[in-house]
Amino acid sequence: MAGGAYIESGRRQYEGKVTAFVLITCFVAAMGGLLFGYDLGITGGVTSMEPFLVKFFPVVYQQMLDDSSTNQYCKFDNQLLTLFTSSLYLAALIASFFAATTSRLFGRKPSMFLGGLFFLLGALLNGFAINVEMLIIGRIFLGFGVGYCNQSVPIYLSEMAPAKIRGALNIGFQMMITIGILGANLINYATSKHQNGWRVSLGVGAVPAVLLCVGSLFLEETPNSLIERGQHVKAKTMLQKIRGTNNVDEEYQDLVDASEAASKVENPWKNITRRRYRPQLTPVLFTILGFGNDASLMSAVITGGVNVLATLVSVFCVDKFGRRLLFLEGGAQMLVSQIVVGIMIGMKFGLNGEGSFNKGEADILLLFICLYVAAFAWSWGPLGWLVPSEICSLEVRPAGQAINVAINMFFTFGIAQIFLSLLCHFKFGLFFFFAAWVLVMTIFIAFLLPETKNVPVEEMNYVWKSHWFWNKYMPECEDLVAGAYNNSEATLSN
Repeated sequence: MAGGAYIESGRRQYEGKVTAFVLITCFVAAMGGLLFGYDLGITGGVTSMEPFLVKFFPVVYQQMLDDSSTNQYCKFDNQLLTLFTSSLYLAALIASFFAATTSRLFGRKPSMFLGGLFFLLGALLNGFAINVEMLIIGRIFLGFGVGYCNQSVPIYLSEMAPAKIRGALNIGFQMMITIGILGANLINYATSKHQNGWRVSLGVGAVPAVLLCVGSLFLEETPNSLIERGQHVKAKTMLQKIRGTNNVDEEYQDLVDASEAASKVENPWKNITRRRYRPQLTPVLFTILGFGNDASLMSAVITGGVNVLATLVSVFCVDKFGRRLLFLEGGAQMLVSQIVVGIMIGMKFGLNGEGSFNKGEADILLLFICLYVAAFAWSWGPLGWLVPSEICSLEVRPAGQAINVAINMFFTFGIAQIFLSLLCHFKFGLFFFFAAWVLVMTIFIAFLLPETKNVPVEEMNYVWKSHWFWNKYMPECEDLVAGAYNNSEATLSN
């Protein structure tokens, strides 16, 4: 097939069932998404509160009052205030690489606990801040927390979940992000009229941090991580517990084999740039472009309820219809929505940026904005975390996820920093600019991303080897794939 490949005959089906233990464990771990979501939702609201600006950015506040421009494209833009907001993403970028080492050497649990602890310290510093320095230090700690959680939680979920529902459980992370955003919006609405409401908004971030810290203490480590660190007996016992059966020999042996291959890798950062990992690394880079280019645009128009509800679509569909279908449908819907919004704004505001929508036009515009948000929420939003966390082999999985987080944060920081300047210069053409990137992303998925639904994470090399394009980068997998095909055919004949 020209696009992604299914690998039915090379796919192993392990014995086991979906246990309550796995569901509860993944729910607790997914709470790491609340941290990122809460910060995404809370920061924009806080920086628009007058008491906050008067206390920490009085010059900025006065300049905003003096700004009398009627140009809807060129609104007041202060780089210092924007830098304060987006500094978290730089901190998260740096932290993600340390988190990869922590996850590899000490396990996924410590990374999640550290993420919660860093975020807790940052929330407290921001909530009790008396000067800009405390705010900035708090933002750095918040960034460390986001970096650690976003690196470790998706990996943890992918490794704990059974292959047949891995997508749904992993998307629990994105669901928590959307719930965090919605909760933050509600809290900002409730506190915006109070003199010290900004302290409440920032300080409440400690709540999800405490939940994650406490929850991570009761979580079990993944079998993959236990084997990687030499705890084989405990790993097999844990595998039996999470699969709900004692017959886990085949899956356990595959994990051991993957770990032995991983143990031969001295430097995963150098190793991930090798030819055989280009298929996995390239999807990591391209899937994350959806986050970066659209993050600021979404934050300006997002409707929290639509975001949460649309994410549920992905939860129920990702393991039934696959990743590619959601990517492609979501990309097409996002593309159309961006173009329609760009045309409507261009027709109404032209090049001078002056004009207004009547109620009917505003309702139509809101409809397409919601369609855009919904499409993102059931495609590029959750799958941008799921796919990178499941496609890499054990030896480079922490490094691959760290690259995923780092690129996410890099583009989010960059777009957040220059979005208003881009809008002022590109005008309504900015929506076509983003639409072009959506088109590029969707074409990439159509031709270069294989389907990974129901494939055990340690069997992903079979998927890459069966792909029409990526197979030439993985010559050493030929024997493994041939063996898998032969075993499967023998099973079918019996």
